[in-house]
This record gives sequence, C-alpha cells and structure tokens, in this order.
Amino acid sequence: MTISDTPPLQSHVPSPIVVENLTMAYGPRVIQRDLNFDVKRGEIFVIMGGSGCGKSTLLRHLIGLQTPAQGRVMIKGHDFWAGEEADRERLQRQFGVLFQSGALWSSLTLNENVALIIEQHLDLSTAEIRALASFKLDLVGLRGFDDYYPSEISGGMRKRAGLARALAMDPEILFIDEPSAGLDPISSKNLDDLILELRDSLGATVVMVTHELPSILSIADRAVFLDAKTRTMIALGSPAQLLVSTDPQVRNFMTRGAAQATSETHQP
Repeated sequence: MTISDTPPLQSHVPSPIVVENLTMAYGPRVIQRDLNFDVKRGEIFVIMGGSGCGKSTLLRHLIGLQTPAQGRVMIKGHDFWAGEEADRERLQRQFGVLFQSGALWSSLTLNENVALIIEQHLDLSTAEIRALASFKLDLVGLRGFDDYYPSEISGGMRKRAGLARALAMDPEILFIDEPSAGLDPISSKNLDDLILELRDSLGATVVMVTHELPSILSIADRAVFLDAKTRTMIALGSPAQLLVSTDPQVRNFMTRGAAQATSETHQP
C-alpha cells in the first residue's frame, strides 16, 4: 500500500476525527479493513474510490449509523463507539449531515424542513425558529423559497435545502454524501463553490463522499482512496499528490478526473 506523506494542516490543533485500524463488515463479508487516517480541523476531506468500495459505508461508521467490526472512530478525542448511547448522541449534536437524496420531508415546506431540527434542540418561539430557518436557507442561496415544497424546486435547489438543514445547529463537522449525484455539471460546480464558501465562512470541518473528480480536484484539501479489490485504503494525500501517486490505479483514476474537469471548463 502506498500512502502519501501529507504535511498536516493546522498540526497544533487536535484532529476532530481519527480513524484507527477500522474494519467494516456486513456479517462475514468484509467491506474495508485496516483503515487509518485523520481529518484535520477546518479541512475538506474526501472519501473516494470506485463503485462498491465502501465510501458511503465508511460515512455511516463516522456518523453513528453502523458499528465497526474492529477498530476505533475517535471524535474530538472520544472513542465514538466505546461510550454509552447518550455520549454518542452528545457528539452527534455537533454533526450536520447532507444525505445523497437530500432526504427532505415532501409534506413540509423548505422552512419547515429546516425548522424541524431546530425545534428538537432549541427552546425558541415559533417566530424565532422560522426566522432562524429562513437565515439558514439564505446562507445556501435560497432566500425567498421558505414556503416552497421540495417538489416545486429543482434537484440542485433540493440539495441546497438539504444543506441548509444540515447547517441548522451550526455543526462543527459537516458530513456530505455524494452532493453532485443527479446534478448537471453547472449545478454540481455551483454546489462545490457553496461548500467551499461555507467551510471558509463558518470554519466547519467537511467530510465528503464523492466519485466526482472535478469536485475532488477543485475543493478537496486531502482525500483517502478506498480500493474494492484489496478492501483497504491504498492512498492518502492532497489531490496534487494523488495525481502523481506511485499506485497506477490511483493515478489513472485521478488523471481521468483531471481530463474531465478540463473538458468541462472549456465547454461553450
């Protein structure tokens, strides 16, 4: 296995996420084994690899939806899976999650979708909750769409609304699963720009699952590459480092993405 040596970002600050010797499995079927990496505070960290390599499964382990077969997930210095359920819930309140589908309630307006999270955790008046939800929608470029239903807006706007809901409680760590899935290249690029802008303005740490190489090349600080064949990570580093990886599979994957990004940039 070839792992790139990456200079630490903000090395004096403890990493909010540390994965140690993690093995993921469904019963006897191992998905990935011996995963070791950390996510630096304030970086955009991408989980990537080919189809079926376990990207979304890894995300589920990080956010508390699936228990590791072996190993540890450390969140802000705490062993996420070793504590009581109440301890995990306390840590999860510092997470924001954007699921691949957006996962909006179709019977609720956009404001109501965001407000639902706020109502569960904050003791505010109805007017205050609506105002705060409206502010979150404004942050993602959806000012004026509070009373629209998910069926009345585009796919890209639904992703933005899902992102507004993920930001409802001002999370320290934002998890995003395949943000560009189902979007055209322009909408995908706009969403990438928004994620980068939110990271810079809010100071959140972002963990993103994607196979979209233009996104990885444009916004990722570092990425881990999961391999479906060997069932382990075979590279870790910045996009620039992965482009010149000594592993041909990683290098080919990244090179095709670079060519795609260049092609889309020059489209009329």
